[in-house]
Amino acid sequence: MAAMPAVTIDSSKLPALLQAMPKAELHMHIEGSLEPELIFALAQRNGVQLSYPSVEALRAAYAFSDLQSFLDIYYAGASVLLKEQDFHDMAWAYLSKCKAENILRTEMFFDPQTHTDRGVPFEVVIKGLSSACERARTELGVSAALIMCFLRHLSEDEALATLEASLPYKDHFIGVGLDSSERGHPPEKFARVFARCQELGLHLVAHAGEEGPPQYIYNALDILHVERIDHGVRCVEDPALVQRLIQQGTALTVCPLSNVKLCVFKDLKQHNLKTLLRQGVKVTINSDDPAYFGGYLNQNYLETAAALDLTAQDAYTLARNSFEAAFASEADKANWIAQLDQTFTRFAA
Repeated sequence: MAAMPAVTIDSSKLPALLQAMPKAELHMHIEGSLEPELIFALAQRNGVQLSYPSVEALRAAYAFSDLQSFLDIYYAGASVLLKEQDFHDMAWAYLSKCKAENILRTEMFFDPQTHTDRGVPFEVVIKGLSSACERARTELGVSAALIMCFLRHLSEDEALATLEASLPYKDHFIGVGLDSSERGHPPEKFARVFARCQELGLHLVAHAGEEGPPQYIYNALDILHVERIDHGVRCVEDPALVQRLIQQGTALTVCPLSNVKLCVFKDLKQHNLKTLLRQGVKVTINSDDPAYFGGYLNQNYLETAAALDLTAQDAYTLARNSFEAAFASEADKANWIAQLDQTFTRFAA
């Protein structure tokens, strides 16, 4: 475990500490931050007809039996995003929450194929999101970066075409990921496109071991050469894999409320995050698709800590892991960790 400052913090202060401590978010799909109110506002602005009569009716539909049932409504919500301003407004709403939740660094996933398949140009997507990131840096002091994801239920040829379309805007994103339906779409399906991204010097991540088996985690590491595993909770089914993750220091970007909402775990008390953390796996907490899964990052911390009886030391390790696993400069990481240390010292006073 990462060593927190030599201080004692009363357990009654833990909820306040969780909200106040600096942290990074490394697994958040920006399209998944679209709240029903903003969906309806953008639909009205763009003249899009929704199949739900009200905000309440749409929110009531957020009862998912698995990943696919969520994706169906997720893609429907994205249909309101048509113009550069729409993408900017969506990202700005989330980035404003980052400021309020003491998120110093966020690395946001975006799904260009969700939009280009609807006829929205890649340029519109990336410029809208990128302008919000730059605004967050200057107005909020939030460090925000973008990771372009390929939809794994589509073909690798389509992913390669998306990569080519993105190259004129390569300076606007720091890496690539792999998301959408995991079942039946193993990482090796995208070996060529990830090899090309590696040649381009992009950071590499992939969803693996959420609904897919531990073998998907192995293949993401050995075939795609990813630097982080998104989700990865099924690694516990293979003790040798867990040991490898510990030895390599490979971070898992775990999303507790998402895992419960999508029935990966029956409830938070059954989640294996604490077990992985105590074993020495570099676990981080993230919100995944917060508008759909019942909470942004602080809510994930609060509910997970309560359900698993996490300590201040656990909280420190999780937050420090998030900074250490970020794709940022060593100087930035050191600065953020120093702020984390200061917060813990302050709460012990």
